[in-house]
Amino acid sequence: MSGHHFHVHGPHDHEMEHAAKNAAAHEEGGGHAGQLAVVTAILATVGALFGYMAGATQANAGLYKNEAAIKQTLASDQWAYYQAKGNKQNLAEIALDIVPDGRRAYYQDEIKRYKTEKNEIKTKAEEYEKESKEWSTRSDEQIHMHHRWAQAMTALSVAIAIAAIALLTKRRWFEYVVYGLSGVGLVLGGLALVHI
Repeated sequence: MSGHHFHVHGPHDHEMEHAAKNAAAHEEGGGHAGQLAVVTAILATVGALFGYMAGATQANAGLYKNEAAIKQTLASDQWAYYQAKGNKQNLAEIALDIVPDGRRAYYQDEIKRYKTEKNEIKTKAEEYEKESKEWSTRSDEQIHMHHRWAQAMTALSVAIAIAAIALLTKRRWFEYVVYGLSGVGLVLGGLALVHI
């Protein structure tokens, strides 16, 4: 009978073939699962860096806005001082009209002095206002960068969550979502890095 090449499989032979096929499929999937686990670890690391940058830019924005407020307060103080000098100049101009001729020269000198002082005060107030606007602009830029870093970090965080779902469900299309979201997160991080 062995000449007819007739072979009968036992029940254990069939189970061994099935186990071998499953092991090969598991090794293939396990390698892929390992790759996704490495990608997830890299994403977590990059996401942590993005999170740090988001926090740093937010802190900078607050500091810069505070500096802008300080400069604006100094400008307001200078404008109040300017107004006080203007009031004194107005009083000197009124006095010029009502004082005897012998005192007029004094009030003319006072008017000139107040005009000169007002110009100096005005220049200083305008400088403070300019500095305030510059600090405010810097703060706005930092807030914009903060939003970019936070968007990038969020995209990577969602990608990591989807990676866990992909590993648990073994569905390939989840992996494509992971790679797509990772790409979006990295692009947003790159935009933040170059201040766009």
